[in-house]
Amino acid sequence: MQFPNLPITAALPDLLQALAAHKRVVLQAPPGAGKTTVVPLALLETAWREGGKILVLEPRQLAARAAANRLAKLLGETVGETVGYRVRLESKVSARTRIEVITEGILTRLIQDDPALEGVAAVVFDEFHERSLRADLGLALTLDVQAVLRPELRILVMSATLEAERLGAWLDAPVVTSAGFLFPVETHYLSPRQAATGGTRPNERLATLVPTAVREALRTHPEGDILVFLPGLADLRRVADKLEPALPETTRLHLLHGELPLEQQDAALRPAPAGQRKVVLSTAIAETSLTIEGVQVVVDGGFARVPRFQARTGFTTLETVPVSQAAADQRRGRAGRLGPGTCYRLWTTAEHDALPAHLPPEILTADLSGLALELALWGATPAGLRWLDTPPTPALALANDLLRRLEAVEGLGGLGAWELGPDAPEQPNPADNSTAKAGSSPEQTQQKAKSLSPQAPKPLTPTPHGRALARLGLAPRLGHLVVRGHELGHGPAAAALAALLSERDVLRSADAQLTPPDLRLRFETIAHGRPALPGLLVQHNTLHRVRDAARNLRQRAGIRDAATSTDADAAGLLTALAYPDRIAQRETADRVRLATGQRVQLPAEFFGRDDQFLAVAYLEGPPHQLRAALAAPVSRTELEQLFADQIENRDEVRWDAATGRVLARRLRRLGALVLSDTQLTQPDPELIAQALLEALRTAGIARLPWSEAATALRQRLAFLHHHSPDTWPDVSDEALAAELDDWMGPQLIGLKSLNEVSRLDWNELLLQRLPGGWGQRQELDRLAPSHLEVPSGSRVALDYADPAVPVLAVKLQELFGLTETPTVAAGRVPLLLHLLSPGGRPAQVTRDLRSFWEKGYFEVRKDLKGRYPKHPWPDKPMEHTPTKLTKKRFEAGQQ
Repeated sequence: MQFPNLPITAALPDLLQALAAHKRVVLQAPPGAGKTTVVPLALLETAWREGGKILVLEPRQLAARAAANRLAKLLGETVGETVGYRVRLESKVSARTRIEVITEGILTRLIQDDPALEGVAAVVFDEFHERSLRADLGLALTLDVQAVLRPELRILVMSATLEAERLGAWLDAPVVTSAGFLFPVETHYLSPRQAATGGTRPNERLATLVPTAVREALRTHPEGDILVFLPGLADLRRVADKLEPALPETTRLHLLHGELPLEQQDAALRPAPAGQRKVVLSTAIAETSLTIEGVQVVVDGGFARVPRFQARTGFTTLETVPVSQAAADQRRGRAGRLGPGTCYRLWTTAEHDALPAHLPPEILTADLSGLALELALWGATPAGLRWLDTPPTPALALANDLLRRLEAVEGLGGLGAWELGPDAPEQPNPADNSTAKAGSSPEQTQQKAKSLSPQAPKPLTPTPHGRALARLGLAPRLGHLVVRGHELGHGPAAAALAALLSERDVLRSADAQLTPPDLRLRFETIAHGRPALPGLLVQHNTLHRVRDAARNLRQRAGIRDAATSTDADAAGLLTALAYPDRIAQRETADRVRLATGQRVQLPAEFFGRDDQFLAVAYLEGPPHQLRAALAAPVSRTELEQLFADQIENRDEVRWDAATGRVLARRLRRLGALVLSDTQLTQPDPELIAQALLEALRTAGIARLPWSEAATALRQRLAFLHHHSPDTWPDVSDEALAAELDDWMGPQLIGLKSLNEVSRLDWNELLLQRLPGGWGQRQELDRLAPSHLEVPSGSRVALDYADPAVPVLAVKLQELFGLTETPTVAAGRVPLLLHLLSPGGRPAQVTRDLRSFWEKGYFEVRKDLKGRYPKHPWPDKPMEHTPTKLTKKRFEAGQQ
């Protein structure tokens, strides 16, 4: 057939030759090359197809429909004949269809239902550079099918970026390259001064800069249409409200996003009527695959909305982030399809240089529960499949745990090579077809896949409930909500809620106020088609999709009640089924605490005074400031019934510093939530002991009620530990605190207050730490005596406050006649002598007593003899009799 005059046509001979010789090929074709339009039609004429179908994957429903329409138009047919499409809730195919344009999730279902992909000759992954989670999973499964059952199956991966070389090396596949843009695109950046006028927050920046840039583009470029890229639906509306009143009469404004009805999407894609122009405000949906007729100017706001999964919390939130350089190039390319174009980038050149080359692939940032369920259904572990980027261990572990809690899988489900360390075996090569056998059953397929990795752990086993969830085509949480909700008698309401949570909100505020988060308002809107409160607007397009999706879910789940449920009171119970980790308890007027322990914002003004427990369906905002955007009340009774096997009865005994008492309570807990709290009259003595321990630990070792004797004993032990650390225990604050449970814990059994603790024998507690028992206690008195008898006959206490230098403080007259410095530690450590005057004040400090008598004494005597004439000051102190008495009393005693 005659192909359109597009750059890709020049690469077709090389592409077709590569596909004839190889089972896997990578096509690198920049935006505007025409790969989506031409390549599927070219594959129809290949000999190796042998009548088989060609599956073409597109990342979005709008792109799938648009691509199918373009292909059918080139064949002169309508969609549903040679070319058809399948997306969620809609398909146009027939027995004649040979090219099926499908969304990425459809491929996974086709493979799970028919592991051999019978009748399919090739799978084409279009726009693979977007690296959606479903595309990565679909490619991993398709490679497994090719390796095990269908060695003749062709796989063509098409990418618009230069990362194709990495793809080719990873797949061991040739890379065919096509030329790029048909026409050059002139690119303009903001000056730093212009950028500063937009503010720092993305929504403020876009609302300020985009309308100005569009008006400038309309004025500067009198012909051609303008495509504007904005991150989200709220930004589209905000900019539209500012821009529409200022547009010329001949300029039409269109919004383009995935939730529009088909006729409005088509209107945005078609050329403007003669004599008119159009401005299209679009989300990232228009970055790839779509051709918007007539566009010559692109205004790029520079931001995108991306999901971010927080493995620490288990939450996925949408974040507005700067685009990558690759995405910016994709957007700019939309201006060069029909002729020379212009792109206005609403950021500076310096900001552009700081943009990441690519955003991380979704498999590294997304919730992996759906992927984990598909792996269980396929009978594989991550290590058993090939991944361009391996699913991260923490996110997959959380996903497996969630599936177990939903009772969707059984088994431990190892993580494969991740658990085997750096020496783990490499993943199997899909090119190895030695074990392939045509016509194998799905069970044989799975066994073959497992055998490719001899050390691979056992995969998780899907339960019948898990298989039922997968058949619904929903995220596991929502599938669980529908199946269990139906079993509880709330089938229609469960289908309605799952459909609602799969789409955007059906309500929005008429002004800038926060839309009430109560899910019951949405139920009433679904049932009656009108807002339940003044000041709210119904999103009618979204409402129609929700109703259609609910109807489809009821059919697939076997829910016979055909009416849309108005059972708004079941909203909280059903939400709790899907999000048991997001059951919340009111803490303050503005804040609730989730079952995980995390606190999020949820103003009480939107709910009743008695709504102490709520189930949260959707969270938004940064991780440190999450807000519950959709929630509904759930009763304590419902929680007791739904989660009876997860509720813990726990006695909690803790020290209350405010009252100085041990408080004992019996708590019924669901995660971090307290369902009931009653006083415990006879608490376990061990729990009381633990509470007292915590009080002591909080106070600190230094603030324990040490007696003077116990403090002195600690100092003696510290002295011995300082000089013989291998023999004597460490009694420092740090050591005692680290071992508090061991030496203090047993003593607290039976006690109830700190007053009783203070009456313990603290000396004995310290001595019990001696490893040598009674013998070491005696050694303690010998090596570090508490007192020393001096020559006068007095027993003087030793001061071990400094473990390196113990002190003997004594009146110098009591040491007359003593020539050698006293020692401790079996003579190894001389005492530091504080020689006191008769008035008890230090006269000299020395560790050399003989030297003092020979030299220092006479200086001291000169200073003190006149002040203390009643005390002896002999000329020969080393020969004088020691005394603690005055001269008169001493002499009287001598008589």
